[in-house]
Amino acid sequence: MPFLLHLHGYNSSPDSLKVQQTEQWLRQQDLGIELVCPALSPFPCEAIGQIEKILQTRAGRPIGLVGSSMGGFLATWLAQKYQLKAALINPAVRPYRLIERILGPNTNSHTGEQFILEPHHLDEFRSFEVDTLDNPQDFLVLLQTGDEVLDYREAEQKYHDCHLKIEQGGDHGFQHYPRHLPEIIEFLQS
Repeated sequence: MPFLLHLHGYNSSPDSLKVQQTEQWLRQQDLGIELVCPALSPFPCEAIGQIEKILQTRAGRPIGLVGSSMGGFLATWLAQKYQLKAALINPAVRPYRLIERILGPNTNSHTGEQFILEPHHLDEFRSFEVDTLDNPQDFLVLLQTGDEVLDYREAEQKYHDCHLKIEQGGDHGFQHYPRHLPEIIEFLQS
């Protein structure tokens, strides 16, 4: 797998801790894997468009997806559409329920970008929801029960037929993430 596409969480950025940890680990391992993490738009249709452009420019190359929180939601849809393997870290299952609470003006806490979420964005999120996974074996899902943002049980239910690992405690940021990188890369390369 020479190409790893890392999708950060909502209101985050390529400077997130998990992205930095992944980049550092890949560099130390010298596996020849290119890590790409775009600064995703807060608007789902724009974010998917950004990601699909990246996939098109690397067509024909083996690709693995890693998605955290909202990135996990988007990675689920992309993996299903393009028949890719994906590792999901505390993935969002029904993000429109959370987004509904923050409609209106917002600021990305990582980048300072300001944007306005409108009701039609909820419909965009719903349009990328995957009800049934065609290939659950193509998903590695890592959950921590202490996630203070998302209820891990929703992801446990949705991804029950996948390679599912649930750790007690932790948080939304997924504590001790780097120790899972060897397993994530091995899964995506298998």
